[in-house]
Amino acid sequence: MYTNTPPRSTIRLTRRGRLALIATGAVVAGTAVAVPLLSMDSDAEKKPTTLLIPEGWRAGQVYEAVDKALALPAGSTRKSLGKANLKLPNDAEGNPEGYLFPATYPLEQHEKKATPESLLSFMVDTANRKFNGAPIAAGAQRNAMNVYQAVTIASIVQAEAATKADMGKVARVVFNRLERGMPLQMDSTLNYALNRATLRTTTADTRIDSPYNSYQRMGLPPTPISNPGEEAMRAAISPTPGDWLYFVTVKPGDTRFTADYAEHQRNVAEFNRNQQRPAKAG
Repeated sequence: MYTNTPPRSTIRLTRRGRLALIATGAVVAGTAVAVPLLSMDSDAEKKPTTLLIPEGWRAGQVYEAVDKALALPAGSTRKSLGKANLKLPNDAEGNPEGYLFPATYPLEQHEKKATPESLLSFMVDTANRKFNGAPIAAGAQRNAMNVYQAVTIASIVQAEAATKADMGKVARVVFNRLERGMPLQMDSTLNYALNRATLRTTTADTRIDSPYNSYQRMGLPPTPISNPGEEAMRAAISPTPGDWLYFVTVKPGDTRFTADYAEHQRNVAEFNRNQQRPAKAG
């Protein structure tokens, strides 16, 4: 039904346009997990010594990166979760999503090779150190939420904001919609439910039966949808003041936030027109 129709011709709260990704050289990877970024010693024959986890990676991407970094069979790190004894908040119910903190981790410690369990524990311990300190914990309390909820909001901000400068505004949209009893209507939560990364969301997508369908379900998703970095966390506890309820990136560097639905529809129409235009050469 929507094959030939720009998917955002209907109400679309979010987000950065495909052109923005092309302009920044980012890769739209709807299927494959990004290859782990590994640093090498000067000797090209030596194995990688560190593993970089980028901001915004999902847990599944982290597991695959650890498998590759440690030269383990696919699925090994995921299977190790049960014996990793991760120090997660009770709300997480054993799911480390949101707590695999983005950073660079050594693949060898104290002359011992890292294991999936040791790397996952290192990531979760780093997240706890970052998130449970006074600024984040106090900021969450100030906004009438616990730290796990703040991490969940930060994960949405990480996925939705086109730039770091937009993070505080995106967080404000989340708060404003929650306070007004509006569904979040975030495409990023649908992408998480469908285990994909795409900028095209159809009406059929918005009808899927999932607790991560923020078009159908009220409130926050049950878990974070990615592993946010510190800037997204700061945005989640200190959102930019404003009355915005909608946003869309109509073209690279031009994300428009508004509280007026009619204005948002005009912005979405401009976004769709921009998507249909052929890219200029050069």
